Amino acid sequence: MAEFTTRLKELRAAKNMKQGELADLVGVRRETIIRLEKGQYNPSLKLAVDIARVFGCTVEEVFIFE
Repeated sequence: MAEFTTRLKELRAAKNMKQGELADLVGVRRETIIRLEKGQYNPSLKLAVDIARVFGCTVEEVFIFE
């Protein structure tokens, strides 16, 4: 499985958004957002796209896969 880093926490902070708010917007539990931010969860393509749309950027700008 590919390793990745994420800018999720940084993007949330820029919008003054809480983990729970983001979770509600993309239809997942807050725990999923926590695990994504820690790099413990590999998002589905749909979830990655939904998150990118919330922040108005591309998937590659949110998730950096190595």
